[in-house]
Amino acid sequence: MTEFVKGLRGFRRGAWEMVASILIALGVFMLMQPFSLSLYSASFIVTLVGTVMFIIVSHFPE
Repeated sequence: MTEFVKGLRGFRRGAWEMVASILIALGVFMLMQPFSLSLYSASFIVTLVGTVMFIIVSHFPE
């Protein structure tokens, strides 16, 4: 866990790519769930933020 936090603080690719991937997966889950209209409404923004974040993070050093 401390390596993950160090990676976030040091702007390393691995840790931030994981966060971006989790955001993308969360957005897709929010899009497919049938329970809450507010989650469905926010799903596009969450997926978009995760995708843009992944594109930016892919330029970080390893």
